[in-house]
Amino acid sequence: MNHWWLAAPLLIGFTFVLTYGLRRYALHKSLLDIPNGRSSHTVPTPRGGGVAIVVGYLVVLAVAFGVDALPFSTFLGLFGAGSFIAGLGFLDDHGHIAARWRLLGHFVAAGWGLYWLGGFPAVSVWGMTMDLGMVGNVLAVFYLVWLLNLYNFMDGIDGIASVEAITVCLGASVLYAVEGAFGPIWLLVLLAAAVAGFLLWNFPPAKIFMGDAGSGFLGIVLGLLSLQAAWISSQLLWAWLILLGVFIVDATVTLIRRLVRGDKVYEAHRSHAYQYASRRFGRHLPVTSAVGVINLCWLLPVALCVIRFGLDGAIGVVIAYVPLVLLAIRFNAGQLERVQA
Repeated sequence: MNHWWLAAPLLIGFTFVLTYGLRRYALHKSLLDIPNGRSSHTVPTPRGGGVAIVVGYLVVLAVAFGVDALPFSTFLGLFGAGSFIAGLGFLDDHGHIAARWRLLGHFVAAGWGLYWLGGFPAVSVWGMTMDLGMVGNVLAVFYLVWLLNLYNFMDGIDGIASVEAITVCLGASVLYAVEGAFGPIWLLVLLAAAVAGFLLWNFPPAKIFMGDAGSGFLGIVLGLLSLQAAWISSQLLWAWLILLGVFIVDATVTLIRRLVRGDKVYEAHRSHAYQYASRRFGRHLPVTSAVGVINLCWLLPVALCVIRFGLDGAIGVVIAYVPLVLLAIRFNAGQLERVQA
């Protein structure tokens, strides 16, 4: 993919036009998110626009494989896991799939993707190289399942999941360049381009929502790309965990506090920090913008210290996450919502 940069504007245009078509389809079929007590929006809005991201990026993977720019194993891992999760999300967007069957599908897709990427490699932790073998593979599968689910949880206000994906991909591209690993950069930039075309419709105030197909797809693909990076350098894996910090911390702090309180964690809610913040500011734009700023102005510099200046990866994660945890607590992540009289 020597000329991948030429494909970026074409891909933005493709997903922009396809999102327009999906919006018309959703309006025609009345596939709308109707506001309720658990919603963060106030106007009925079409959903399912994330299918444009899925189609656009799967086409990129297929073309890259067809011109021998993508190894067979990587193609099978990303294309197979991504399309399966997107299909599962599409069906759930159009009806309802029981949570246990969705979760089973998530584990199947995660296992498939991890297998074709070669499993979980040895990583450096606190200066020691550790090969966890099968335990590492099991942990990696759970990591993938958690990431694709938390991406769905965090896709609750206009533009936030799109901005997260774009800034993480572009930030990771910078880190790959610094590391001298130029080969996989096109995978990241073109994923960002696919999301950018959709974001033009999803930016606050959103004209269409991503839906489970798009959010689940982004979660599993970003997770697989982060594990692929571990085969290049274990420091790159730590850097990915740093870049994904906003979503990981908010979702994890929220989950832990709800578990401790005894909530049914599989039920819909709006007690994430970003949801409290959007209600406090009365708009989605400040919160979505803040995610992009944090990613580029805080998390990327910390990740750069790991890649370029020898900061231990695990220590880098701690440094990056501590302020995020405090911010999540400051914005009441996981706290019980007050019932309005």
